[in-house]
Amino acid sequence: MRKYFAEFLGTFMLVFLGTGTVVIAQGDTLAIGLSFGLAITIMAYAVGGVSGGNFNPAVSTAMMINKRLSVKDGLIYIVAQALGAIAASGVLSIFISALGLDSGQYGQNDFSKISAGMAFLVEVIITFLFIFVILMVTSKQFGNAQMAPIAIGLVLAFLIIVALNLTGGSLNPARSLGPALFAGGTALSHYWVFLLAPLVGGALAAFAGKAMGSEE
Repeated sequence: MRKYFAEFLGTFMLVFLGTGTVVIAQGDTLAIGLSFGLAITIMAYAVGGVSGGNFNPAVSTAMMINKRLSVKDGLIYIVAQALGAIAASGVLSIFISALGLDSGQYGQNDFSKISAGMAFLVEVIITFLFIFVILMVTSKQFGNAQMAPIAIGLVLAFLIIVALNLTGGSLNPARSLGPALFAGGTALSHYWVFLLAPLVGGALAAFAGKAMGSEE
């Protein structure tokens, strides 16, 4: 039970700090990228030893493919991650209302400047890169347990910075789910992109990691 709660808390922190920086702090591109990246780093150090620190259904999918995580645990992790993201958006909605901010803004992912197909491609590529790094820096052969959370946080931050004006830089179906449920509109109708593309990217990263020796 502890490991499932760790995944809930880790995803809660990711969405709370990341989307909170977008909506409440109204941070710039660098601040937004770093808020997501540092949230992952902080929670990886805090509870990564309990659950492995996935905080992302695409990561859990890759871990299941590479047999680092059982299917049972992986599926429960994904449920816990989704609930953590929804809870974080729910808490933020209270603060958004208290401040009298735009009730339609929850730091949701969406795309208005590019097509759905291009958005899908963006999310596949950035999620692939993110999870490939995770698999390599946490591997027994090539990994470094002490530095892995820093590397993971930094790559997430910079991938989000690059993708922010394209799709908002999701890389995580749970991160997109909470805000989409509260924001509704196109964020919800476009959610299929932010659900499927990261899962595809994660699966591709799992096979690429294997090819590079991450599981040896």
